Amino acid sequence: MSVSLLASSIAESPTLRLNEEAELLRQRGEPVIHLGIGEPKNRAPINAILNSAAKLNTGDIKYSPTDGIPSLKKAIIRYTEENYGKLVEPENIIVTSGAKQAIYNLLFALLNPQDEVIILAPYWVSYPEIVRMVYGTPVFVTPEDGGLHPRMTDITGAVTPSTKAIIVNSPNNPSGLVFRKDFIKEIVEFCEKKQIYLIMDDIYHKLVFDGKKAVSCYEFTQRDIDESRVISVNGVSKLYGMTGFRIGWTIAPSRLVRVMTNIQAQTTSCASVILQAAAEGALTGIQSGVENLRLTIENNRNIIMQELGSFRGVKTIQPDGAFYCFPDFSAYEPDSVKLSEFLLRKALVVTVPGKEFGMEGRLRLSFAGSVNDLVEGVARMKWALDASSPEEIYIGDKKMVRNWL
Repeated sequence: MSVSLLASSIAESPTLRLNEEAELLRQRGEPVIHLGIGEPKNRAPINAILNSAAKLNTGDIKYSPTDGIPSLKKAIIRYTEENYGKLVEPENIIVTSGAKQAIYNLLFALLNPQDEVIILAPYWVSYPEIVRMVYGTPVFVTPEDGGLHPRMTDITGAVTPSTKAIIVNSPNNPSGLVFRKDFIKEIVEFCEKKQIYLIMDDIYHKLVFDGKKAVSCYEFTQRDIDESRVISVNGVSKLYGMTGFRIGWTIAPSRLVRVMTNIQAQTTSCASVILQAAAEGALTGIQSGVENLRLTIENNRNIIMQELGSFRGVKTIQPDGAFYCFPDFSAYEPDSVKLSEFLLRKALVVTVPGKEFGMEGRLRLSFAGSVNDLVEGVARMKWALDASSPEEIYIGDKKMVRNWL
């Protein structure tokens, strides 16, 4: 069987592949610890469950409007006003099957073949592949100072006449950094001036720690939504821990939303009306669960940073938000793929190679799981890599002896 050149060029999702490998090991009874998946352990909000159940109980489960049910759009309008200080109209919103589809539809609508999209390293693994899937060209920008925070000098140097968009993700996956206010201000003003679309992936924007706050991208533009080049993408997956519900949305100029609606009409038709009802319930229901989740994740952040702090040779920057950290393990192994495979094989710990995020020598570790998994997972990694740690460890009920250092 032959497949298209484009299809064969698209890389598999490393996070989904690792999830599958971990699940196979678990099915064989292996005590795998998963520090790779970005998925909180909380239950979905009760209002989300009740709202979706009420819709299901009617038995009237049909197509919805392609761009989303009106009641969910109303909830998104309120959410945008409360959290971004921006009043938008229903025509500026399209609801999608997750934020990933939102980004795909958006780039499909914006790009002509060979148009360039600037992607800031470290970046979420799907950005480059989505750009390629719509025949665009990803342009990677890595901070020249060796840090994890993007710099405008690096970005402006990468802009060409073919640059159509820049993607910014803050809080950032994989680093957990919340980008500085002055940076957001500068890049918004730059994109508005240069007529470059600024795609703000805000999926983690309320999961921020230490009293900090993610900056609203609309704070630094005076343009109306329909005239602005600033576009925001969000969803319920991370904020409410509703990853399996697959509901996201885009706030964009109405003319662009109409094009995205046409694209969606010819692909998935619409997001599930039951899941849209669940998202509406989450957005309009009691919000205390969001703060509880944020506090849990912040506590997990503190614990994993403490554990990594005792790990000789590992350098990391404390995350400001999301539920990832991005430590530098290059003192042990500069090839992050090799290191990740080694840790899975020897310590039964799942990590994600930094190479997939555009930076070698690092691993992305998720602290969305349980405290026990965080503590034991880092302990296993130390045992496997650090010669100063004890040579013996119990993994599950098996006593393991390190004999490779």
